Parts: sequence; structure tokens; C-alpha cells
Amino acid sequence: MVRLVVEGEEPAVNLLLRLAWILLTHRRRGPLGIWDEAVTPMMVAPTDLDPLLHMNNGKYLSLMDLGRVDLMVRAGLWPRLNALGWYPVVAAQTITYRRSLNPLQRFDLVTRVIGFDDRAVYVEQSFRRGGRIHASAIVKARFLKKTGGSVGIEELLSLTGPAPADLTLPTWVEEWSSRSRIRESAT
Repeated sequence: MVRLVVEGEEPAVNLLLRLAWILLTHRRRGPLGIWDEAVTPMMVAPTDLDPLLHMNNGKYLSLMDLGRVDLMVRAGLWPRLNALGWYPVVAAQTITYRRSLNPLQRFDLVTRVIGFDDRAVYVEQSFRRGGRIHASAIVKARFLKKTGGSVGIEELLSLTGPAPADLTLPTWVEEWSSRSRIRESAT
């Protein structure tokens, strides 16, 4: 008998299928600007559950990757990044859970850029169902070059176009970002 899924790889297959779905259906959700809010409809799959039969806390983080991809694809940024050999990585993230998401429940993952500093872009993502927030997160993302090094914010803005004049990174996010940096020990 051939094993199609190696133990421990089911979540990766599930995410790849969801990624394929997002890429195949993004036109139905309509085009966006990179500074717009993306609403990505999703459903809690059986592979998302933990032993308490609600969505596993780590699964939220994996699904957030897909929400950010949806925003970049719908904004037309994804193919342009790929053409330049640039790709996004998560540098830090923080999430607050408020309500559980249960098996087969539908929900929206809402993604929007809330600002940037000299090194990173900050994205707010929330899991919403029936007008209620179930979880909310802030993601600090950087863009790297396949040839090595990082993409500067000015380079990135030359690709995205200028940010809205009223886009200001909240002070608490700046403070969180500063505190979340890993510092090398002196020893």
C-alpha cells in the first residue's frame, strides 16, 4: 500500500490545498489595492482541530499566512514580487484569542496593512464570524531577496505605490516591535 501522507505532513497538504484554492478563486473576491482590507472567507476544517475540538491556536498563524497571500495576490503585488525574486517573511507576531472557532464553522479572515517602519511592514489580521472578533493579531513582516539581503522599505514602496497619508503605525505597535527584537547575549 502506498502512503500518500507521511505522518506529521497533513497540515502542510491542507495548507497547500487552501493556498491553491485562494489562488484559483481570488478573482471572485475582486481586486484590491495593497492598502485596502482583504476579507478571505474560510471554514474550520477537521485538520484544524486540537483535542478540545476547536481550532488549534497554531493553526490561526498558518491561516494568517494565507490571508496575507490573498491580499498580495488581489492587489497584483504577488507576481511582481516573484518577478523581482522578493518574498515576505514573518519577523514577529502577536495574537490574542477571544472566542473559539469550532468544527465546520465559516469565518472571515480580515487582513490589512496598518503601517511600516524603516525595516518592516505591519499587518493587522482578525478572525471574524457573525460580526464578532474571535482572534486578532499583529504581524511584523520583512521582505527578503532570493539573491540575498533584505528589501528596503523605499524599494518596496516603489513597487506598491505611496502609502495613504493617514497611514500611521500605532505607538503601541512600535513599542511591541522594539521589545520583541531578539538581542544577542554578551556571553
